[in-house]
Amino acid sequence: MTVNEALTRRSIDTIRTLAMDAVEAAKSGHPGTPMALAPLAYALWARVMAYDPSDPAWPDRDRFVLSAGHASMLQYAALHLTGYDLSLDDLKAFRQWGSKTPGHPELHEVPGVETTTGPLGQGLSTAVGLALAERMLAARFNRPGHEIVDHHTWVIASDGDLMEGVASEACSLAGHWGLGKLIVFYDDNKITIDGTTDVAFTEDVGKRFEAYGWQVLRVADTATVDDLVAAAEAGRREAARPTLVMVRTHIGIGSPNKQDTPKAHGEPLGKEEIRLTKRAYGWPEDAAFLVPDDVKAHLVEAGRHAARKAVAWRARLAAYRAAFPAEAPALEAALSAGGGPLPADLDAALAGVGADGKPVATRKASAAAIQALAARVPSLVGGSADLAGSNGTTIAGSPVVQRGAYGGRNLAFGVREHAMGAVCNGLALHGGFRPFGGTFLVFSDFLRPAIRLASLQRLGVVYVFTHDSIGLGEDGPTHQPVEHLAALRSIPGVTVIRPADAVETAAAWKVALEAGRPVALALTRQDLAPLPAERRAVFEGVARGGYVVAGTGTPAVVLVASGSEVGLALAAARLLEARGTAARVVSMPSLCRFGAQPAAYRESVLPRAVPTVVVEAATSFGWHRHVGPDAAFVTLEHFGASAPAARLFAEFGFTPENVARQAEAVLASHRR
Repeated sequence: MTVNEALTRRSIDTIRTLAMDAVEAAKSGHPGTPMALAPLAYALWARVMAYDPSDPAWPDRDRFVLSAGHASMLQYAALHLTGYDLSLDDLKAFRQWGSKTPGHPELHEVPGVETTTGPLGQGLSTAVGLALAERMLAARFNRPGHEIVDHHTWVIASDGDLMEGVASEACSLAGHWGLGKLIVFYDDNKITIDGTTDVAFTEDVGKRFEAYGWQVLRVADTATVDDLVAAAEAGRREAARPTLVMVRTHIGIGSPNKQDTPKAHGEPLGKEEIRLTKRAYGWPEDAAFLVPDDVKAHLVEAGRHAARKAVAWRARLAAYRAAFPAEAPALEAALSAGGGPLPADLDAALAGVGADGKPVATRKASAAAIQALAARVPSLVGGSADLAGSNGTTIAGSPVVQRGAYGGRNLAFGVREHAMGAVCNGLALHGGFRPFGGTFLVFSDFLRPAIRLASLQRLGVVYVFTHDSIGLGEDGPTHQPVEHLAALRSIPGVTVIRPADAVETAAAWKVALEAGRPVALALTRQDLAPLPAERRAVFEGVARGGYVVAGTGTPAVVLVASGSEVGLALAAARLLEARGTAARVVSMPSLCRFGAQPAAYRESVLPRAVPTVVVEAATSFGWHRHVGPDAAFVTLEHFGASAPAARLFAEFGFTPENVARQAEAVLASHRR
């Protein structure tokens, strides 16, 4: 499209003034960055990206990630102006209850938003996963003359994004993987909340990214839209390396009193300053939320022009179906939500896990489950943070994804838990994959922000957390998770499952794939004996979060445990039975799933009037709402120690005799 300079300028100033007006109306927000980046937003939406406002989810669209999510009005203005289902009234309701324009871009809330970006660094790191997914799908399905997967991932990142450690990890991986279709514009405005960036950030960012293996381009503060488009095109031409475009900008540009100051960052400019800024733009000073007719018409047409690529892609898809009828169903399944429907026979696929009845560590049972599921679920991909052998996360018979060779299913993240979590989110968001990532449970702290965002976005990511307790042994308290189960259980929407044997582990994997939400598996290093329960009952019990393993009659006392401690509870129950006390043993692999069951079921498993002992080698936090007020606890309210696992369990009271003794004490107290 040929556009005159005056219309381009009015379009840019429309984005700027909408941002100022929306932040002022909300009495909160970040006006300065959208003002500075308006020329870049115009360049991307009007002249560069492939998208379809009428079909925001078409599979081969370019992905755009505003990692500087505080600048959300930049994206909202662009989406509104190019024809997405985001009205001017929605912009006027910026940051208000029930609006489609929350303070930061939120998936499911705003049409055209690809990922929830809030904590700095997470958006950029998630974008690495989006770009990786594109390359992996292309490797699976593209054929000569039929490049059915062929799009770019565009990111706007801030100084703060590049300061965060997660971005360093992810961008290092992006360079290692050679993700040439990832193009990041770095908004180098030299301003942070506390002042100029040089109070804490003086590194040479360009050299850092060159060392990562990126192409680095620089655009001066005098850049025109043509210059920005040229930088984008140079990024597109570089197929072997991701691209960082360093764009020198001026935060709050045009504001007579606040440009290039922290005052333009995170607060409204104020009515008088807005009036003066609009005067500087040559804009009507008293007009709020003004969208000139010619600007709206021009940018709606830009959206229609971008959508022509969607029309052409649908024609290519039809040609692909005709040329490759055998591959087409798998492609279309991969392009559908979540990587396509799951096979109906997951139970049958997992039938061999735990079938031999031998003691086995649940991490090894999980490894067997992954192999069994990988044969039936081609969308299943994943890896670990340099612990694949310990976590059991390698899919046998498939190569590791590497630069230029993206057809494998195994991902080597290196010692980068932060990035692993964010990249898995990107894989899940893109579509085509069901990702999993593995590390020791104690290191779940490193990827907690990504887990939280996975829950907010309802992403089906599976976390394989092994070495789940003091059963880790000699590595000592730094590596023995004590508070981590409670911490993960506290994240809304995250399902935590701690299976007690191989069959429970198989059932946990079935739940994880079917959940469509983030699931954390907490798995043992040490072998666990099989539970005395019928397989079908175990699968049903894990799905419900808790169930009776032994003692189906009326109990005098209930012993409830998870993971390795269920076997301990069974041994204690046998001692109690020998002494004439009827004990029920309940396996509670998932507190959250159990808590979601009907009250009648929960009461049938854990009757609150019956004395209860909770047995878990972790803190007791979170258990109290599931048991009666007089329950006893054999738990850990302190850190572990370095010693063989058996010695640790004995020293800390995790013995059948101590559990039986606690049960007798709580029973005696209850009788009084």
